[in-house]
Amino acid sequence: MSTKEQLRSQIANLVKQYADLAYAPSAFEAGKNVVPPSGKVIGAAELQNMVEASLDGWLTTGRFNDAFEKRLTEFLGVKHALTTNSGSSANLLAFTALTSHKLGERAIQPGDEVISVAAGFPTTVNPILQYGAVPVFVDVQLGTYNIDPAKLEAAITPKTKAIMLAHTLGNPYDLGAITALAKKHKLWLIEDCCDALGSTYNGKLCGTFGDIGTLSFYPAHHITMGEGGAVFTNNDQLRQIVESIRDWGRDCYCQPGKDNTCGKRFCQKLGDLPHGYDHKYTYSHLGYNLKISDMQAACALAQMDRVEEFIDARKANFAYLKNGLKNCEEFLLLPEATPNSDPSWFGFPITIKAAAGINRVDLLQYLDQNKIGTRLLFAGNLTRQPYMKGRNFRIAGELTNTDIVMNDAFWIGVYPGLSKEMLDFVIAKLEAFFGVNF
Repeated sequence: MSTKEQLRSQIANLVKQYADLAYAPSAFEAGKNVVPPSGKVIGAAELQNMVEASLDGWLTTGRFNDAFEKRLTEFLGVKHALTTNSGSSANLLAFTALTSHKLGERAIQPGDEVISVAAGFPTTVNPILQYGAVPVFVDVQLGTYNIDPAKLEAAITPKTKAIMLAHTLGNPYDLGAITALAKKHKLWLIEDCCDALGSTYNGKLCGTFGDIGTLSFYPAHHITMGEGGAVFTNNDQLRQIVESIRDWGRDCYCQPGKDNTCGKRFCQKLGDLPHGYDHKYTYSHLGYNLKISDMQAACALAQMDRVEEFIDARKANFAYLKNGLKNCEEFLLLPEATPNSDPSWFGFPITIKAAAGINRVDLLQYLDQNKIGTRLLFAGNLTRQPYMKGRNFRIAGELTNTDIVMNDAFWIGVYPGLSKEMLDFVIAKLEAFFGVNF
């Protein structure tokens, strides 16, 4: 073993010793420790990988990213997965790919309509607005918090080109109905799976029903690399377009540090450029630089060894809360999985029933005082957010349930870092608030 290899081994051992101390579990003290709604779960393997990547001195995407993309495609059962620097960027890439001139008549054009929901996260919708297409908002169902498929077809017009929806808090939307409508009307389907890694519908992973899917690897999500995301697809053409837009818009697909992979670097005629113009500096799309560092990929690669464990923990924590909060159902609408689905839950959504006669702020302040973290269902009703004033969008029908979400819904955590003692504390405090202790 060389001196460098010996030093790397010693460093890895020291990192493990540190991680075992720094991330050792501690006993939960009710009312003293915070019960967070989300968080990361990392340990020695993640830290060792990140240090290993830093010792490589390769600061952009490299061997760890290659290995992670391969593991991710195998887990998802798809042909292609490309990392990017956030889930929001993943949504931007996925949508923008569908505007490419290379898609011919199927390309989304400014002014075309894209169906979505207003009860969700802004960056599912923002790429539609940024391009100049028109989001069309359809109401959601309470309980599942996903689009009401019975109302979706009525929203379709000759201008409709795509459906872009998130699986809310990991709960799959009715993919049977929605994929059928997309096929019937020849619409693109973009699945935002940023909160839904591991969720299935009819035994098939979410993100693999539509044309293209997205993921987020922010620390709150199912696995993490700090900041990061991915776009995945079985469509070879969409994969090439996404990579082009992610990598400055270039036509060349050489990996960093590589040249002339295509063997035609100096013998092509593209656009109005002179023949033989270096393919490495030929651009076929308006693009960005949305890649990740290899250190980020190194973290996520280690997380892939625990992804099934994390998904199982989320499901178990959700089931524990669902059973434990039955006494509160007179006051709270508890979540329901979409029929034929098996969600990998991101959170546990709750809506305060009108008959409860309480204001959401009062309940959230009470939970906050007891150090129980909560989150709203993101934007609530996106059309009422300040930045949407003056934007071009259309509402199909009424957004009655979306407004109920905005006023009365919130969610609590199910992430793998929560212990049974923490969940028991949450249940006890909600029961105490409503006076239903048994």
